[in-house]
Amino acid sequence: MKSIVSTMLLKPVRLLALTIGSATLAFGAAHAQSANKYPDKPVRMVVPFAPGGPADVMARVLAKEMSERMNQSVIVDNRPGAGGNIGTDVVAKSAADGYSVGLIAISSLTISPHLFAKLPYDGVKDFTPITMVGIAKGAVLAHPSAPFSDLRGMVDYAKANPGKISYASSGIGTAPHLAAEYLQVVTGIKMTHVPYKGTAPAAQDLLAGVIPVGFESSLTASGRYVADGRLKAIGITSATRASLLPDVPTVAEQGYPGFDVPTAFGLVGPAGMPAEIVFRLSTVVADSMKSAEAIERFAGIGAEPKADGPELFSRFLASETERWGALIRQVGITLD
Repeated sequence: MKSIVSTMLLKPVRLLALTIGSATLAFGAAHAQSANKYPDKPVRMVVPFAPGGPADVMARVLAKEMSERMNQSVIVDNRPGAGGNIGTDVVAKSAADGYSVGLIAISSLTISPHLFAKLPYDGVKDFTPITMVGIAKGAVLAHPSAPFSDLRGMVDYAKANPGKISYASSGIGTAPHLAAEYLQVVTGIKMTHVPYKGTAPAAQDLLAGVIPVGFESSLTASGRYVADGRLKAIGITSATRASLLPDVPTVAEQGYPGFDVPTAFGLVGPAGMPAEIVFRLSTVVADSMKSAEAIERFAGIGAEPKADGPELFSRFLASETERWGALIRQVGITLD
């Protein structure tokens, strides 16, 4: 497969300019004063997925660390649904005062706009990027009852039984969903998508054998079950292997070079947040991610902290938006 992805009269004018200038200075001073006091009440951190998934785990770790450093409560608010789009929209429509932010899967900003004809938000104009938070390794997992144990076996079975394999994802338009769609294109197979409202409920049904295959954004809920034989690991969907499952080869290693669908998470706020508050939050997050507890908890879900600040995060969002847009158009991924 080809490599993918890849801006009046003079006195009245002077008076108007002075008035506007004074107002601007006053407005800026008010913002600076407000930022100096920030936060003086609890901060809400919206998570667009159900409790138990990677975004939720990261948010709860981060909320605890930030609360300690800012001497103010950071409260996690789970708003699952529509592959993360519902909770992401809650963030977009919140007041831009720093008291409502979202820890989101960046797929809601970089993938969903290319897949959905109508979204309630603009992935570029309606948000303030604050900082990256972490990157998780994704995987294809299967229930022991599945009649295959590796990627080649899954592909062979799917080709012989088109549409018979049902697979779970954390929602329509999420990175796991796109990983599955992409895999079907490069392998020439056809599977049936069953979207869930987050990673945790999808993993529960996979573990129970309700559904035979799961595409996961991380190993949060199910990685530990591979070692004890309660699940089978088919392949890692990122470019490199996962530290939690070092013996499981990547999809790329199993015959599909260049296959890489990372799952990145970041902290965003509504558009128009004051720069001082963005800086305050990004600095606190960077400090929080250095804690031993944060590093350990992230490692426990097969993720690594990555607290890039607003500038690097903005660049990453732009590059991923371009990359996935090009990929989706080239391989012709569409949603029903």
